[in-house]
Amino acid sequence: MEARMSLDVARIKADFPILRRQVRDGRLVYLDSANTSQKPQAVIDAMAHYYENSNANVHRGTYLIAEEATAGLEGARAKVARFIGAASEREVIFTKNATEALNLVVKAWGRSHLKAGDPVVITELEHHANIVPWHQLVEEIGIELRWIPVGPDGHLDLTDLDRLLDGARVLSFAAMSNVLGTILPIDRLVAAARAVGAIAIIDASQYVPHVATDVQAWGADFVAFTGHKMCGPTGIGVLWGTEAILDDTPPFLTGGEMILNVTKEGFTVNELPWKFEAGTPPIAEAVGLGAAVDYLESVGMESIREHEVTLTGYALRTLTERLGDRLTIHGPAEPAERGGVLSFVVDDIHPHDLTQVFDQYGVCVRAGHHCAKPLMRSMGLGATARASLYLYNDEADVDALAAALESAADFFAF
Repeated sequence: MEARMSLDVARIKADFPILRRQVRDGRLVYLDSANTSQKPQAVIDAMAHYYENSNANVHRGTYLIAEEATAGLEGARAKVARFIGAASEREVIFTKNATEALNLVVKAWGRSHLKAGDPVVITELEHHANIVPWHQLVEEIGIELRWIPVGPDGHLDLTDLDRLLDGARVLSFAAMSNVLGTILPIDRLVAAARAVGAIAIIDASQYVPHVATDVQAWGADFVAFTGHKMCGPTGIGVLWGTEAILDDTPPFLTGGEMILNVTKEGFTVNELPWKFEAGTPPIAEAVGLGAAVDYLESVGMESIREHEVTLTGYALRTLTERLGDRLTIHGPAEPAERGGVLSFVVDDIHPHDLTQVFDQYGVCVRAGHHCAKPLMRSMGLGATARASLYLYNDEADVDALAAALESAADFFAF
């Protein structure tokens, strides 16, 4: 059964200059968007226009280009707030990336609100960015870290959820796994956290670029995501939080911009969102992120999701048919229950060897533990190869991956 693409992918591909590049005597087949996405010309142009016409610092100068720079930064904030359904632009904090956003929550809110013995619950699906900061609080404060396990089908095993959440202060989890593509039951998890008086923190790095997001509907306290996975530039991420919890969180970084007043005796913090944006912010990157939001909205998030579900189904069928029992694809079997992330192993071939062969065909796929070593250990694996799909991928890209997989499998069979 042929997949029916819900997007005009040929037109979309034309918007991304890098996808016109020829590599290894063939076209570039980019299947690593879970790592970082490619950038449309609109994003590149927006950042270049800023540097060429309005490069100045923000919130400081009263001259024209400084006012334009400030308008660019704050305009991007307004776009992000609308894109994720925030109640106010004050709830949108610009960070360096999702990792910094999660560290801000753990080290600013966590250090000021948690004490020894307080339980914090996370899942085995988490990226290291939502694990290591909590380990630091285990060492520094003595919090108790509890883990929700993952079942063999790639979904969370919620059998003991009530026991794990008993007395918990925090539930922190990824909206979508960067390894298995699993979409977690966000509503159920947030409701369970609320029922025991815990706050809910969501790492939405893999979710926001692919699925229409409404943070208010989720009912969480904090949501983190990053720009470079959603067609935006590197160097900028977002922390969303309710005004109430952000007001109750001390500053993470201190210096310029985040203060209202400084005396020899102390300082007074600025209002939201600038309370958490010390120093010169990533202005050009914010402008680029705003342009990325415009681009994704012009395509339509519902259409992007529909396209990826269809293409993921095509990929699961095609790769399985072409490789048979030699191939194991980890994660949920149902495309609608996962994102376009396909982690796989072939026979006993090391994933790094596989992806080196793929490179000879211009196919870009990541190999490794994907910054999720606890999950890998629970799966009994050291690494996987991971292909990840986005709005600019189509059946031809999947077919190129399948052909490269067959060639690699045949090569290492000897």
